[in-house]
Amino acid sequence: MLEMQKKLSNTFYSILSLPATAMGFALSIQIAALSWLMRTKYNLDLHEIGFVWAAGPLAGIIGQPIIGFISDKIWFWRGRRRPFILIGGTLAALMLFALPNIGAIDIYFGIGNIVIVAVIIALTLDLAINISFNPTRSIIADLTPEGIPRTKGYTWMQTISGSFGVLAYAIGAIFGNFFLIYFGVLLVLLFSIVPLFFVVEPRELKSAQSQEIVTESKTDWNQYLKLLFAHSFSWIGVQTMFVYMIGYVEQKLNPASPDETGQILAVSFLILNAVGALLPAFVLEPITEKIGRVKTHIASLAVMTFGYLGIVLFGTSSILVWTFMAVAGVGWAAIVSLPFAIMSEKVDKNRMGFFMGIFNLSVVLPQLFVSLVLGKFIQEALDKDLIFIISTVTLAISSLLWFMVKENKIEEF
Repeated sequence: MLEMQKKLSNTFYSILSLPATAMGFALSIQIAALSWLMRTKYNLDLHEIGFVWAAGPLAGIIGQPIIGFISDKIWFWRGRRRPFILIGGTLAALMLFALPNIGAIDIYFGIGNIVIVAVIIALTLDLAINISFNPTRSIIADLTPEGIPRTKGYTWMQTISGSFGVLAYAIGAIFGNFFLIYFGVLLVLLFSIVPLFFVVEPRELKSAQSQEIVTESKTDWNQYLKLLFAHSFSWIGVQTMFVYMIGYVEQKLNPASPDETGQILAVSFLILNAVGALLPAFVLEPITEKIGRVKTHIASLAVMTFGYLGIVLFGTSSILVWTFMAVAGVGWAAIVSLPFAIMSEKVDKNRMGFFMGIFNLSVVLPQLFVSLVLGKFIQEALDKDLIFIISTVTLAISSLLWFMVKENKIEEF
């Protein structure tokens, strides 16, 4: 074990964050380019795009709990999380390479249906991301003590991952989505493989205070389920924006070309992720030490709610939309960092991978609902303000539901 891991140095937190960053970057590419590709290159309508996006959550429902359960129990290639990070990262890079070549793949195999090919590639990509996402998050809990160090692990994860997410959208806005995809292939591969040479997984998990092997820690199922329920409404709002915002941009902002549509979307998500990257380690973590993680999360979601509402009421230009996306970024920073730290201290530590996989259901089930149910209503809606009205209402509900989640005492380390 290297000295940086023993001392929990900032360098260690940074390296530990890179595998999750790889998967986050792959997801950012999917968000930035998938709807744009389906709409502008293959002429799919919003309802069909929803079906393509549904492939990922279906993979997550099956993939994350199974991979989490297995990774809790096995040991090979010198780790319990390491093998799945390596396999998933490699597969994700290959599927990213396939994204801009859907048409060529369709022709080569003689399938004759772009939607089917897109679903297969999206399903495989998301399955790869899900194979890796659970272990990349679980390994942070495995290698950090409870309390402030673990919160720091997840906030650093989001700051670094979010920073590269910003880079993804910046590359898309400046150089175009095709360059972004091919750049992502290399980055995902490197960040999935190289960091694993610098961290050591313990064969047995130890408690933060006594350093004794953990035999069993009790799961607070009541709190765990309340947390899942509250978190799921956040993701309905977020996923509605990610999948269907292209419809809002086309109707409300009147872009002159598909390229301009892509640019507006890229800048929107860049701003959202820029705020989401800067806040966790440098703003949210210090606030959690003063008022607690749950209160910090509730306040952040409330700010995001007002950001969405601002787009509904005042989003008449790209500048105004980008301004309110920056406001919404406060909630995004919290959603992708704080719930992991909160959840990790309410479950059995020896089954972290399994519970992380179940936790993922609070993300993928809302994604399925957005893709398979809301898509039809949004497609038929004459006013695409409905997209951000849905996001506003569901984030407000999530803010209220989080009041049911109790705060664990944050201990110094």
